[in-house]
Amino acid sequence: MEFVLSLDAATATLETAGGKGAALSELARAGLPVPGGFHVTTAAYQEFITATGVADRIREELAAASGPDDEKGPGLGTGAGARIRGLFEEGPLPSALEQALAKAYAELGDGARTVAVRSSATAEDLPDLSFAGQQDTYLNITGESALLAAVRRCWASLWTDRALAYRARAGIAHEDVSLAVVVQELVAADAAGVMFTVDPLGGRADRLVVNAAWGLGEAVVSGLVTPDTLVVDRAALVVVEERIAAKEVMTVPTADGTEERPVPADLREAPVLTTAEAGELARLGLAIEELYGEPRDVEWAREAGSFRILQARPITTVAAPRPEVWNDSTGTDSLWTSANLGEAVPDVMTPATWSFVKAFMGDVMVGASLEGRPMYGNIGGRFYMNLSVTATLAAAFGQGRKFARANELVFGRLPEGVTIPLLPASKARVWRETIGEAFAVMSRIRANGKQLPTFLEEAPERCEELRARVAAAATAGELSALWESEVAPYFRRCCHMLQAATRQGGDSLVKVRGTLESLVGEADADLMTTGLGDEGQLASMGPLLGLERLARGETDRDTYTRTYGHRGPHEFEVSLPRPAEDARWIDRQLAALGTVEEDAALRLGRQTTARAAAWDRLAAAHPRRVAGLRAAVDTWAAAARLREAARTEVARVFWLLRTFVLRAGEISGAGEELFFLSREEILAVLGGDRAPLAVVPARRAAYEGYRALPTYPTLIRGEFDPETWAADPNRRADLFDAQDTTPATDTVAGSPASGGVVEGIARVVATVEEGEIIRPGEILVTTVTNIGWTPLFTRISAIVTDVGANLSHASIVARELGIPAVVGCGNATTRIRTGDRIRVDGGRGTVDVLEPASAAPETA
Repeated sequence: MEFVLSLDAATATLETAGGKGAALSELARAGLPVPGGFHVTTAAYQEFITATGVADRIREELAAASGPDDEKGPGLGTGAGARIRGLFEEGPLPSALEQALAKAYAELGDGARTVAVRSSATAEDLPDLSFAGQQDTYLNITGESALLAAVRRCWASLWTDRALAYRARAGIAHEDVSLAVVVQELVAADAAGVMFTVDPLGGRADRLVVNAAWGLGEAVVSGLVTPDTLVVDRAALVVVEERIAAKEVMTVPTADGTEERPVPADLREAPVLTTAEAGELARLGLAIEELYGEPRDVEWAREAGSFRILQARPITTVAAPRPEVWNDSTGTDSLWTSANLGEAVPDVMTPATWSFVKAFMGDVMVGASLEGRPMYGNIGGRFYMNLSVTATLAAAFGQGRKFARANELVFGRLPEGVTIPLLPASKARVWRETIGEAFAVMSRIRANGKQLPTFLEEAPERCEELRARVAAAATAGELSALWESEVAPYFRRCCHMLQAATRQGGDSLVKVRGTLESLVGEADADLMTTGLGDEGQLASMGPLLGLERLARGETDRDTYTRTYGHRGPHEFEVSLPRPAEDARWIDRQLAALGTVEEDAALRLGRQTTARAAAWDRLAAAHPRRVAGLRAAVDTWAAAARLREAARTEVARVFWLLRTFVLRAGEISGAGEELFFLSREEILAVLGGDRAPLAVVPARRAAYEGYRALPTYPTLIRGEFDPETWAADPNRRADLFDAQDTTPATDTVAGSPASGGVVEGIARVVATVEEGEIIRPGEILVTTVTNIGWTPLFTRISAIVTDVGANLSHASIVARELGIPAVVGCGNATTRIRTGDRIRVDGGRGTVDVLEPASAAPETA
């Protein structure tokens, strides 16, 4: 076999040139506008790995990585992929192979010496498996040495963790796959995108879909940018639907390859293609479909007004689109955390929820973006905070030490050896970018702080009145007007009020907590900072205490529903029902409450006695400090009550947002598809524009895909791919560090959240709905809790969580009820099994397995 073939060679088949190369060869022979180039065949790959001994070493690595029951192929999660990739950097190319590549490159001519180098695997672009994105592409390659290096990197990309995982899931043996490389003239594209010759989203065979963005096509293919979408009638070749997106980034060539840059402001919302150009592309697409006799997914580029075809692969399944990529971790070396946020929003978010969450965060956070890096982000559909941004801000304003302490209380202790990388921003630059905003925000907080009591008194009735009016809106115009005039402003007001509430009391929490710990130790400090108010004031305890009052006949169902019907485990996910929407919600809770031997009131009374004893001990040891510290704790308690009361109103307003989206879906006929659109897109559909609905299947596919994965690590540093992580059997559940693959320890330990030592049977549950099977006295082991879990706390003897810190829900409620708690373990749900007999030491923050489940006695 030849090492190099011309691009249009008839012998460029799947076996010799890979899926991508074979398709391009056929396009070129048909006279379609394909950039010139050549194929580096699979024979060249085989020659390299054979002549250099790499083939034998690959077999050794795969054999060492596989186990006796490994049916789908070895190499996953063992480091084998990284070691194999390193082999392709070693040793010279065989001379005959190097000469063939150099000759083919020279024959492109001086005017075409800048090329794109694309991997083309023999298991790629198949009718039933696309393998899209599994191997690498290198753009803007110039010079013979750079070309040879890019070819090696393409070969090595056959052995990335992502490609290994993909092949394993597809049941394809690693040793059966080979790789060719396509070298083509680089198209100096001012615009690029993809085209589907049938509608892959709605499944309509009479329509063709064109996506278009500025620059090279990599930003579109990788999901970094939302492109323009044009839907073309296949018969008339006219645009029947058009959605012009706000295109924030574009891929451009650089001296070192390519990079993503901001789209110039005047182009961001400008259409990339004219309707005539869309029709021209459609004609090319139909010609390609006729050539193959089946629908095709086509990559295209525009250069100097002319279109070039870069690739045409089968559409694997119509109406099963390529999922969107939701990942703000790409391109940054930041430390992200889901602690605290994962408690508030524990689910994979729908796009509608993320849109509302972004609006909330953008309204209340100072310096929401610094050095181009967001303070908060969406990683695989989950909500994360970028600690690198907040730490950089704190350092610039001389608050580094105070930030570290507050960060530990709110987000939990960082594991040993983990540090927060700061952004490369000078103090002067940070001040310049944020000081004006900070002053404006502080002024707003002071003004809103004065209005907080009145707001909290009026908010429940105001929100319910708005919700009723939204549900009763009869027309799209009426609902849109209500959103603009009242719903959106009220949502923003609630955001600002929570912002003001969280700033009440300043840094009293950090000061009081630190002082108490230094005087009386952590255990008494925990006791002295419980009991922040009566049962009507402490929102975290409210649903449980209210339920007990309901059981005793001291209140009625309607009152309980009005007070707590909007609070639940999924209260910020607008696609999911509120508890009050479930007719059996109260009955199930009352039934579970009836199995409890000791109610919350008794436990709170015992804690009151213990708390008084702690204050007595402080008075005996430090009599002059008692009055001042009591005043400081009271200040903190008042601030905590305001914060929780404001948060309950934000939860209530998210029910209002849910009601709005549901009503918009009813009026527009789009139904629950609107949960997969942003608020701006929802309003567009409500206004009669159906184009935004084209993205729903791709977003639904992303949502379902991310939901199927395990909950990601609490801490993430660097670029994180949820699918690759989930495919690794040795993955860490507590921490992902792109630069450190140290395996997790089997030890379960976390933050000491509530003192006491308990031994008992573990019950590992993933959701609050599963928690209904917890037997009295068992130890709850779960990922994270929030207010929706509170009624379960009287049934358990201790709690252990993967996610959490001193101020998390599990910590606060456990301390109020005197239940030992260890939070923020990271790996508890993966190291402990239901039925294990364990010891929880809430004072030391440790969890020990005393007797595995297989040997543990049955619990009654």
